[in-house]
Amino acid sequence: MLLEPRKHTPLWMTISAPIIAVVIVLILCGGLIAWAGAPLLDSYIALFVGAFGSKFALAETFVRATPLILTGLAAAVAFRAKLWNIGGEGQLYMGALATTYFGTGLITLPPALMIPFLFIVGAIAGGLLLLVPALLKTRLKVDEVVTTLLLNFVVLLLANYLLFGPWKDPLAMGWPQGAPVIDEGILPNLVAKTRLHAGLIFSLVAALFIWLLMTKTKWGLEIRAVGNNQDAARFAGISINKTIIRTALISGGLAACAGVTEVAGTKEYLTLDISPGFGYTGIAVAMLAGLNPLAVIISALFIAGIFNGADSMSRAMDVSNYIADVITAASLLLVMLSVMLTRMRIRWN
Repeated sequence: MLLEPRKHTPLWMTISAPIIAVVIVLILCGGLIAWAGAPLLDSYIALFVGAFGSKFALAETFVRATPLILTGLAAAVAFRAKLWNIGGEGQLYMGALATTYFGTGLITLPPALMIPFLFIVGAIAGGLLLLVPALLKTRLKVDEVVTTLLLNFVVLLLANYLLFGPWKDPLAMGWPQGAPVIDEGILPNLVAKTRLHAGLIFSLVAALFIWLLMTKTKWGLEIRAVGNNQDAARFAGISINKTIIRTALISGGLAACAGVTEVAGTKEYLTLDISPGFGYTGIAVAMLAGLNPLAVIISALFIAGIFNGADSMSRAMDVSNYIADVITAASLLLVMLSVMLTRMRIRWN
């Protein structure tokens, strides 16, 4: 058996391959559900209803998808340039810290200015955090996988210190949480009696902007060129170091904006558990989307729906909600395999 590149990949194959892969995953994971003693069809119905079956469920899925879209975009942009940003979690918390510092009374502006201001300072904080590994990579050839991963723990420990120390809200009855964001900095609610906020609109606009940046601009061309072949990019006159640094600022800023939406939108104050791993899950979102910014939206909704639906299925069918992690991981593996098979052909000897 040999693998050889396809000369041409039909559009129907490109579109259908990930869908078929997800269907196969649901069939395979059905074995685990049946093993747990739950009826398969009823379990999947409960999962779907818990994710999309009502106004409240749909709103909660969008709430969970909002930071996943932003961290997925952060990973997609960085990975296009072969900048392996594993620090989305730390950058998210940097955005949350910046929002708490500037948005709890230090500066007061009208809402039309305050909300954009919080996104700007959050993005700057996240971009500067990723700038450190980018400079170490470009100047000293230090592996960014290690530095970005370790910076996650540095930022989390910093947040832990602040919330148990100088930033602890005295009105929180002893709980380690920050002061609430002022009313002018709260993201507007989109649907009454739900937690869905304007951060969703921001994330969708960001996805469209990144798609335009990557496909229609010189910067996007340089990012893709550096990721595809650095020698060819250098020969074409593209500065590798400048492109990587520029990519780091964009990627870190996007991940930090996820922290802004969580503090200024979902919870309205900073806590240690503001992210259940959005930064790491964003990598899976980007890979499932094939690093396509628009496909990141669909990928994030799929993963958010799986996790929200798994919680509902767990309550209704007494099935562990860890099945969501299994479905996500298996989907990632099979979608990557399907993408490879759309580009390669199996030839039997």
